[in-house]
Amino acid sequence: MAFDGQADQKFSRRAMKAELLDAETEAQLAYAWRDQRDEEALHRLITAYMRLAISMASKFKRYGAPMNDLIQEANLGLMKAAEKFDPDRGVRFSTYAVWWIKASVQDYVMRNWSMVRTGSTSAQKALFFNMRRVQAQIEREAAAAGEQLDSHQLKQRIAIEIGVSENDVETMQGRLSGSDFSLNATQSSEDEGREWIDTIEDTGEQADAAVEHAHDTEQLREWLLNAMSALNERERYIVQERKLRDDSRTLESLGQELGLSKERVRQLEVAAFQKMRKNLETQSREVHHFLM
Repeated sequence: MAFDGQADQKFSRRAMKAELLDAETEAQLAYAWRDQRDEEALHRLITAYMRLAISMASKFKRYGAPMNDLIQEANLGLMKAAEKFDPDRGVRFSTYAVWWIKASVQDYVMRNWSMVRTGSTSAQKALFFNMRRVQAQIEREAAAAGEQLDSHQLKQRIAIEIGVSENDVETMQGRLSGSDFSLNATQSSEDEGREWIDTIEDTGEQADAAVEHAHDTEQLREWLLNAMSALNERERYIVQERKLRDDSRTLESLGQELGLSKERVRQLEVAAFQKMRKNLETQSREVHHFLM
């Protein structure tokens, strides 16, 4: 759900009025969601900790991202936490959710800091969010001790303090201090100067290859549809649910739905694939004979 300014204010007011959960109620809601997929319990759990999401999001305002976007990302992190939370571990949900909320907001900030991807490894995150603070602290301590650090010494101490390589420090310094430039800017001040975009190699698919790929894809699609038509209704359904969905169904869940054992569903799946394979082999031979 995207927030505009008015929706953001309504969301914040609702979060501030949300119930405060004690440990027992929180655990009951977590179990109800995990074991029974009780959406009402999930809603109560998430709503109760919206204020935590807003509080975490506000800590990243200094990076220039709109507050409503930060809140939205924090809320996504909160929902991920609720999905993955295991109450059997004996940890409060708020303690667990903080990590997911922070990770979600940090990823958003880093993605939108520059058109050039900054990176998302733990080392790169540590540098992005801590380097300026650590650098300022090192410079203060050096000044208090009467030291004058050159750029190499400064990078070396930052690397040691954060636990990364000096090369990582140098790369991040460049990214944080630089700006994004238009690829349509000219390489020189001359009127006929070549634009930077002209120096980039076109790695995209050429027109003839694109047409050939589209033709092959359409041919394969027709073969697959013909092979599927050779199956009965139940076999087609099993193949669709097992292989053609983004979130593939399990044999057990299909068995429960169709009133069959898990093993019987597996047998039907194997038989369906064998039928499809024979159909595809027949089509392949026919095409080969036609071309000859």
